[in-house]
Amino acid sequence: MPDRFAAIGKMKKNIFISVVMAVVAGMAHGQQEKTLDYFVRQALANSPLLKDYRNQVLINQADSLRIRAAYGPQVNGTSNSYYAPVILGYGYDGAITNGGQLSALAGYSQALINKKYLAAQFETLRLQSQGIDNTAKVSEQDLTRTITAQYITAFGDLQQLGFAKEINALLRKEEGLLKTLTESNVYRQTDYLTFLVTRQQQELSIKQLTIQLQNDYATLNYLSGVFDTSAVVLTEPPIELNKLPEINESIFFKKFVIDSLTLRNSQALVNYSYKPKVNLFADAGYSSTLTYLPYKNFGTSAGVSISVPIFDGHQRKIQYSKIAVAERTRLSYQDFFTTQYSQQIAQLSQQLKATGELIAQINNQVKYAEGLINVNMKLLETGDAKIADLVIAVNNYLAAKNLLTQNNVSRLLIINQINYWNR
Repeated sequence: MPDRFAAIGKMKKNIFISVVMAVVAGMAHGQQEKTLDYFVRQALANSPLLKDYRNQVLINQADSLRIRAAYGPQVNGTSNSYYAPVILGYGYDGAITNGGQLSALAGYSQALINKKYLAAQFETLRLQSQGIDNTAKVSEQDLTRTITAQYITAFGDLQQLGFAKEINALLRKEEGLLKTLTESNVYRQTDYLTFLVTRQQQELSIKQLTIQLQNDYATLNYLSGVFDTSAVVLTEPPIELNKLPEINESIFFKKFVIDSLTLRNSQALVNYSYKPKVNLFADAGYSSTLTYLPYKNFGTSAGVSISVPIFDGHQRKIQYSKIAVAERTRLSYQDFFTTQYSQQIAQLSQQLKATGELIAQINNQVKYAEGLINVNMKLLETGDAKIADLVIAVNNYLAAKNLLTQNNVSRLLIINQINYWNR
């Protein structure tokens, strides 16, 4: 009798392996594979915020050209025509109005600007563009971290679902053998029902994991700006721990450097604003009251204007004090960031080490749980297994595998958090 049951078990096992291979092949053929890199690229390409930053840089480039043009030669055409009649002795005083005027002039003006002042204005726009570009890179890092974290979560769901289906297929296979043994009075009906309840619970777990995967995958598409409802297979994310740069070389620290340069440039602009200002002007054209030889009233004029600041109520000193306060604020943020950065990296590194050690322990537990299931399956084929022990072994194996998947996901998420600072 035991030999016959062993032969039946072996035959079913071969059939099970063939079915699983066919299902896997069908999934690979019918479903599209997508990688982490695909979703990151889509998210970066579709982000309206990143497009906004790029457009702001273009606007600054246009402003730079506008400033250069504004301090170049300016030519304007003006025309003024009016008539002030005197009727029956009533009208404006002719000494003021001259009775009327007709003019058509082309005017030229140009401010003589210190080249260093002009360079400081260009520096303002350059630093603004650098700040926008740096902010865009930080936003890219934020978006990449978010997409990667969501991808890891969805990939973890996919792994748990695949494992749950694998266990369910194994239980289905053994259910047929157990039913045969129960009909032969090798096992009691209650043993078979206990096993059946365990398998049905596993099917419910598969449905729950399927819903969770669908939700997390939909969230991944939503964050990436991708509309896709087709079934896909997510490939394993190639996430490795990268070496972190020195803190003063990261894009997160660069913000404080740009802010410092901006404040220094603001002080230079204040200084230049108190330098004397010189403007050249000239015009040429026709201007006449039409009262005396109007055909000879064509002419030209030229001049120079100079403006020298003398006293403005100590506004320059006030502006200096504002810049000094802003610099102290910047230093406070910089010091806080440096402390927070070091603390967070140390904490994440500690978590990563602890998670790695836990994964090694769980792997050992999985091996023992898997060995226990194999022993119980062999005993089931000979009719010597206790169904209660088999159910406990299956549940322990499921718990260990799920815990392993969860900690592998946690490990990848921690690495993703550390790599976030790696630019």
